[in-house]
Amino acid sequence: MAMRLFWRHGYEGVSINDLTGAMGIAPPSLYAAFGTKADLYREALQRYTDRPETQFHPEPRGTLAETIRHLLETAADAVTSPEGETGCMVSTGLLACGEAHADLAQEVAAIRKGMHPQLVALLKRWLAPRNAQATATYLLTLMQGMAIQARDGADRATLQQIIEISLSGLPGNEAAKPDA
Repeated sequence: MAMRLFWRHGYEGVSINDLTGAMGIAPPSLYAAFGTKADLYREALQRYTDRPETQFHPEPRGTLAETIRHLLETAADAVTSPEGETGCMVSTGLLACGEAHADLAQEVAAIRKGMHPQLVALLKRWLAPRNAQATATYLLTLMQGMAIQARDGADRATLQQIIEISLSGLPGNEAAKPDA
């Protein structure tokens, strides 16, 4: 329950009263079981990142375009899943917070940053290192943007349009062009 609240409202959008009400426990029980709200958030974040649909293990497909399509479509599926909340807890849960929670925000940022080297390593199969770095940054920016769009109500079909436009810019990928 805590994971869903944090996912839906972000860290600072959830109060201790929200948590205890949803969990059906009193504040002293929450503190005894989890320590601080930040500790509970860390546990909820770990539970979120342990879910199979939120695992980030990009795998190669036959071509660069196929690999990028799979990566983006998997991300779009995850942020619009009917079984969960929309958006991504890692992308949006702690983007802005008070100074008192800066350490927690840095922990979440480290998760986001940890995706970059994995993606660079994958892209180096097709791209020079410098291009792989830039393309990885672009793709992660696109995936985080799709998470925010989903959080704001964009459906899976809308995210697919974003994917198609993005793929249309890949060299040799004329079949992916939206107007083709």
